[in-house]
Amino acid sequence: MDIFANLVNGIIGVLSPTTLLFLCIGVLVGMFVGAIPGLGASAGLAILLPLTFGLDPTTAIVMLAAVYYGAMYGNTITAVLINTPGDSAGVATILEGHPMAQKGRAGPALVIAAAASFVAGTIAVVLLTITAPLMAGMAASFGPPEIFLLVVIGLLTLVVLVGRNWQRGLISVLIGFAIGTVGIDVGGGTQRYTFGSTELINGIDFIPVAIGLFGLGEILWTLYRGGHRGGATPMRLDRRTGPFWPSREEWRLARGPIARNTPLGFVLGVIPGAGATVASLIAYSLEKGLSKRPERFGKGAVEGLAAPESANNAAATGAMVPLLTLGIPGSASTAVLLGGFLMWGLQPGPLLMAQEPEFAWGLISSMYLGNVMLLLVSVFCIPLFAAVTKTPFRTLGPLVIILCAFGAFAVNGSVVEVGIMFACGVLGFFMRMYGLTPAATVIALVLGPIAEETLRQTLLLDGGMEVFVQRTPSLVLLAVLVLVLCAPLLGAPLKRAAAGFVRARRPAGAAGTGESGDAGDAGTDGPRGTPGDDSGSGPEDARRHEVSGGG
Repeated sequence: MDIFANLVNGIIGVLSPTTLLFLCIGVLVGMFVGAIPGLGASAGLAILLPLTFGLDPTTAIVMLAAVYYGAMYGNTITAVLINTPGDSAGVATILEGHPMAQKGRAGPALVIAAAASFVAGTIAVVLLTITAPLMAGMAASFGPPEIFLLVVIGLLTLVVLVGRNWQRGLISVLIGFAIGTVGIDVGGGTQRYTFGSTELINGIDFIPVAIGLFGLGEILWTLYRGGHRGGATPMRLDRRTGPFWPSREEWRLARGPIARNTPLGFVLGVIPGAGATVASLIAYSLEKGLSKRPERFGKGAVEGLAAPESANNAAATGAMVPLLTLGIPGSASTAVLLGGFLMWGLQPGPLLMAQEPEFAWGLISSMYLGNVMLLLVSVFCIPLFAAVTKTPFRTLGPLVIILCAFGAFAVNGSVVEVGIMFACGVLGFFMRMYGLTPAATVIALVLGPIAEETLRQTLLLDGGMEVFVQRTPSLVLLAVLVLVLCAPLLGAPLKRAAAGFVRARRPAGAAGTGESGDAGDAGTDGPRGTPGDDSGSGPEDARRHEVSGGG
């Protein structure tokens, strides 16, 4: 009953005209940002975060959260219409969404994606409502050893998820650690890497780093690929391309994938570092493996469109669970949201829901309303977004750079932080060029100081390092840590066993080209794969780009 009462109070709190207005603005901006190739949720949040100064914390976080899950659907628009995702979470959507558009089914593809996003997002918010208080209560017993182990698990997940390029993921994490060490040593009080600058005594602020890596870095990367040379890309979406609403058979085919992949996406979203990209790729592979007619995949299969769309939206909501209850971001986008929490003087963690119930439950309640608003906007404003996102990059790029500079300056009114933003933009460009992951760097920048502080506190406890094996929660987390380390070794045997199971249950004669059930193969074979390496188009690039997220 407490959960229900808190939820009702939260809904009442966000029903004010001002909060509803900013909720609507967040959804619209999120869809627009998500539809711009190369930006995505992380960059949009990083650029917009400084603009929320002066707003009430609840109103500000409601708007930013709406930008976050609005961008999850926004990247679907360009993925379906022009075969280019706005964010790496839309890579799997391309595989079936664009072939449907080529067949004159662009309208039904976008409507099914909107419906899958709405259903998955709503169910995921219900799961968030139930699990967040339970996890917060459990985490209330955590001490410094458990928090340290959670941070280590999250960082190891980042490294493991980049697969064969784990070395690059490790380097990306270490870069984030290095940036996080600048400032005053929390233990001894000495200055570290400040080079005599008073501006760096308090460390490097999270916001200019995030804006540089995600916003300016993506702009420089797009310029490097020649995105400024082309004009607006034509988008096909009018009455001549076919009916707007899906058929009854298409709705029937979408039901099962949505039901299966919503809980899957939510669970993957809760795991720090997994993110929406990993969830969407796993969901696509699952549906292809379960299909009795896998040869339809890659040619406009509705199941292959509904599965990743439901998974990535559920994962976006699932990533809010560790953020609210543990203060640990589950993706790059929630890492930016964590920066907003800290900027408003709020400390996410086990005590947030008890000490700031109006804020926490207002945020959760707003997600119910936001999903309804997202469904209405996405269905009735699809033609408008298709027209707006045709803006040539040579016009859009300079505007984004100006916003980046203004956002970095607005944090503390410091020109030095604008310089840090530009330096991080160059760093983000070279990271993209050499296959490193800016998202891992940002998450490590947030988690690094937490890891250092909790490790120091742990070592000051009686027993030193032995405390990790003297407490039951620590032992459980150590077991999880071992599983994360063993995941790469167990992945190949499990994949072979799953492939054998799928072949055994497949009817005779169903085998055809592209049966492997591997989303990466499907995304790179044939002309329907993402062109070139746009937006980290391949699934391996997508994992490196998001490691989240971005969500």
